[in-house]
Amino acid sequence: MSIDFRHPISRRSLLLAGAGLALAAPLRSWPARGAAPKEIRLTAEPARAQLAGADHPPSDVWAYDGRIPGPTLRLRQGEAVRFLVENRLDQDTTVHWHGIRLPNAMDGVPGLTQPPIKPGESFLYEFTPPDAGTFWYHPHANSLEQLGRGLAGALIVEEPEHIPVDRDVLWVLADWRIDEQGEIAPGFGNMMEAGMSGRVGNTVTLNGTIPADQPVRAGERLRLRLLNFSLARIMALRFEGHDPVIIARDGQPCDPHQLKDGRLLLGPAMRIDLLLDLQGEPGRRYRITDGFYQGLGYELARLAYSDEPPLRTKTPEPIRLPPNPLPEPDLASVEHHELALEGGMMSRMMGGGMISGGGMMHGMGGMSGMGRAIWSINGTSMTGDGHSGMAPLFLLARGKSHLVMIRNQTAWWHPMHLHGLSFRVLTRNGSPVPHNQWADTMLLAPEDVVEIAFVADNPGDWMLHCHITDHQTAGMMTVLRVA
Repeated sequence: MSIDFRHPISRRSLLLAGAGLALAAPLRSWPARGAAPKEIRLTAEPARAQLAGADHPPSDVWAYDGRIPGPTLRLRQGEAVRFLVENRLDQDTTVHWHGIRLPNAMDGVPGLTQPPIKPGESFLYEFTPPDAGTFWYHPHANSLEQLGRGLAGALIVEEPEHIPVDRDVLWVLADWRIDEQGEIAPGFGNMMEAGMSGRVGNTVTLNGTIPADQPVRAGERLRLRLLNFSLARIMALRFEGHDPVIIARDGQPCDPHQLKDGRLLLGPAMRIDLLLDLQGEPGRRYRITDGFYQGLGYELARLAYSDEPPLRTKTPEPIRLPPNPLPEPDLASVEHHELALEGGMMSRMMGGGMISGGGMMHGMGGMSGMGRAIWSINGTSMTGDGHSGMAPLFLLARGKSHLVMIRNQTAWWHPMHLHGLSFRVLTRNGSPVPHNQWADTMLLAPEDVVEIAFVADNPGDWMLHCHITDHQTAGMMTVLRVA
């Protein structure tokens, strides 16, 4: 299909898209293909969705192409793509392509990397994904409410060669705060919630519906892609009677390994690909439970085995996904940096409203219900969603290897997301992290100290923020400049 350019699109959008293509060259791992780029249209618009189950009325939501979650976008590794995003909301929006190493002009941060998409206008995003894996897309404008009302979808970049599994299955997990009328409850930006765990909902969906039995057959091998696009809910999943093997985190392949203590931690914005060999008995059901919050455990879903005989009787060997073209950091010559996460309830910031260390606090960027920053990084708070004039916290020399120590000096969990780059996870609390793990979103428990390393090969101003969206919009955000 071809994109109809008669829809409103600004000249600046086209210029930024052209600049983005010029910057894309260092990230490509294959020569440019002769075929025209793949063209996809996305529309952000109001819609209705059956979030609370068939016994409740549908909820008013904001959705991509009228669907919750948005359409699953499938690309090929190294395939150029053009997304024309049309805004039919009554407020500005953008799209951030979470986890994709793309040109800075295509990153979707309003003010910082692009002008916001005004109501009735469109924006053209163009990039070539260098990595295969599980990624996603969501707004970075009024993100607390726009994401909380449903604007999100999965983006899967497929490997050049077929991965030997029987089925490739995607589970998009999200939670929602639904009121007694079946609508998404208002009150985004509650200051008390923002200073603690964020806006945790009361309803969990799997691929946009209340989870039901998941039909499987004994002997099957699944590639199960898990994506958590909740505003704040952290999940700790257990698979009754099964031993899943992690084969990728945040789209990046790792050494295949089983779950630690049988529990899979999945924070907001994180993705984990599992190899799930279905070794249960035909006709039985096996529970998948989430027990992260003490005393609030629940059954997420069940693996419902058919009565058919096993597809195979012998479990095949584990598979290893082909590596992505990530530059390996040189740990012998890294530049060292430190980040301190501070603030939240039970901190000085909540008591006096001042930024510890005398740091700078930017405007709230449309945030409602809060009048000051609650969180900080290295004593500086940047609130909202991103805007022009966001001064970088520090400079990362382009082409150099960098080691960043992140200290969580708060009483709360934080999934920290870095735009535009993937990093290798080196240590946690002084112990080496095994299995060659890379990520773009790192979950830190209270008092955790984590070391990550990467090569700063992608020029631009890149956001680093907590993906508990209340925490981001209330100050736990900064910018790192690669130049």
